[in-house]
Amino acid sequence: FGDWKIDESIIPLQVDAETQAMLDKIYNQTLSRTYVNSLGERVMLSVAYGGDQSDNLAVHKPEVCYYAQGFEIMKTFADELLTQYGKLPIKRLMAVKGNRNEPITYWITVGNKAVLPGIEEKLQQLRYGLTGSVPDGMLVRVSSIDSDKDKAYQLQNIFIQDLLLTVDVKERTRLIGTFGV
Repeated sequence: FGDWKIDESIIPLQVDAETQAMLDKIYNQTLSRTYVNSLGERVMLSVAYGGDQSDNLAVHKPEVCYYAQGFEIMKTFADELLTQYGKLPIKRLMAVKGNRNEPITYWITVGNKAVLPGIEEKLQQLRYGLTGSVPDGMLVRVSSIDSDKDKAYQLQNIFIQDLLLTVDVKERTRLIGTFGV
């Protein structure tokens, strides 16, 4: 899509067996790919879908997953990405392990709404719980290897915008929820 194609030469980073077992309990489906553009810039995409977003099986946030893999988590902050479809609440962080610097952008959907992890996520789960239903959820993570976090976040923004422009309305709604709901 856009200027991006799947980079078949890159093998996604594997998690340890204990972490994988936990992820298998939480998520029904996962997708991990690395994309490359015509300038040779790479972006990693990971999408994890869980059909049950009750308290026991809520999404596994990158801060926890990367830390469990031996990364130091630095510079964590909430942000908004202005897309052509509205403001997407995102979280950004920098994961560092040795000389690997991985700026990360991610967001979570609970049911039909993108929310920041934490209080907003719990409130959205509660809204569903009050109706007697258990929402599904998705975590979408975009990252790249770059010690220049600002440059990496700008590249990730371009990637996300290109992705959202490419997918149809139904797929886009699954990825980013509906705004203003």
